[in-house]
Amino acid sequence: MATRWCKQFTKLPVIVKLTPNVADIKPPALAAHRSGADVVSLINTINSVMGVDLDALLIHPHTGRTGSHDGYCGPAVKPIALHMVAEIARTPAMAGLPISGIGGIVTWKDAAEYMALGCGNVQVCTAAMTHGFRIVEDLCDGLSAWMDRMGFERVDDFRGRAVPSIVDWNQLDLNHVEKAVIDQDLCIACGRCHIVCEDISHQAITAVKDGKRHFEVRDDECLGCNLCVSVCPVPDCITMHLLPPGAIDPRTGVAVAGTYANWTTHPNNPSRA
Repeated sequence: MATRWCKQFTKLPVIVKLTPNVADIKPPALAAHRSGADVVSLINTINSVMGVDLDALLIHPHTGRTGSHDGYCGPAVKPIALHMVAEIARTPAMAGLPISGIGGIVTWKDAAEYMALGCGNVQVCTAAMTHGFRIVEDLCDGLSAWMDRMGFERVDDFRGRAVPSIVDWNQLDLNHVEKAVIDQDLCIACGRCHIVCEDISHQAITAVKDGKRHFEVRDDECLGCNLCVSVCPVPDCITMHLLPPGAIDPRTGVAVAGTYANWTTHPNNPSRA
């Protein structure tokens, strides 16, 4: 309603900024679109409480002896913002709706990721407050250099190109089998991969071999969850290797199928189609 009212009384472009403090970003975005919004921008800050002063047992920060919720922003909100941008970009009813991306944009890579998920431009606030306005020059230079390397002349050449790669979880290919592999020449034996796999995953990484500290993936236990890759501090030390069709998965003893299958048809799904 507010969007429609604004469109009635101004000839200026109406940009609707969307809050992330909702269960699903699509309904408010669709409402703005149907009401004539020229652009949607997202995300706004996330409701949060930054902490508690444990000496005074008061909310921190506080004014006097009371405080309120904060608006959380910066790099930590980027994954949330990217998700919401992608949800709008991949919804057919909002095809063509211009999107301006906001949230945790510090480097040119951040900007490029937003654009690859459908944004025509991005906005920078927290990074400029922290590093000064000249950070925008670095963003522009870095993005331009990457575009030259990729052969892109304009943002529209790659805007939205990553959107088709996003599907609902139940559409993921369950016949896609990968195993983690640790490069022993790069491994610094910090043990982080073993800890995360042993304590919260599949106990698929050894810690000792021939009486010495040694970390190696057991293919007969590895489920390909990617957690070890996420925590490893050494770039490319742990990588995921795809098992080709016909190869035997050591964990299941079953040959890898060369066909696509998802959860909607899986035999373990009681509601399978």
